[in-house]
Amino acid sequence: MKKVLTLLFGAFLATAAMAQTAEEIISHMEEVMDAGQDKGLVMTMDMKIPIVGTFSTTAYALGDKMCMEGNVAGKRVIAWMDSTTSWTYDVEANTIEIENRDGKSSEAEDNAKMLDGITDGYGVSVKKQTADAWYITCKKLRTNTNKDDPRTMELVVAKGSYMPVSLSATVSLVTVTIRNLAFGVNESQVTFVQSNYPGVMIVDKR
Repeated sequence: MKKVLTLLFGAFLATAAMAQTAEEIISHMEEVMDAGQDKGLVMTMDMKIPIVGTFSTTAYALGDKMCMEGNVAGKRVIAWMDSTTSWTYDVEANTIEIENRDGKSSEAEDNAKMLDGITDGYGVSVKKQTADAWYITCKKLRTNTNKDDPRTMELVVAKGSYMPVSLSATVSLVTVTIRNLAFGVNESQVTFVQSNYPGVMIVDKR
């Protein structure tokens, strides 16, 4: 019996030594994200708005370029943008609006940035874990005076790859979830080419 207890205690200590803190898991995740930046990132973003419903957008990002596809106010929209210009294609109206960005960031870009420096201004802890992932709760610290930061965020990180599985937060009653993150975007996916849309009406607002 003593040998059995000794073995069990040893196994317990080994498991405890292998356990990772939320900070360590997030640090590994950020290393993976940084290493894959040059490959481009694709993700799905869900916005759940009370009464209105949930809207889903697929975003492709590569360098300073981004393309988003989704439904906005019941309309199918595709938008491309780089550091200076945006092109918005209303599929139903068959029109493309071109505008100067003036250094503005889109809502989708701001949501995607939720993954940057995720621990900044937050206390993090592992809420639970499964065989496949860690579930991490991020709570806003009192020292975080940014009023736009959500009070809490829920982050899920895949075991093995350390890729973020999802990130959810609620801001002003709107719940934003980023999911289905993967590397691998090519230049054609984020670049607007007018010749690909013959017959479309161009509305140039620059």
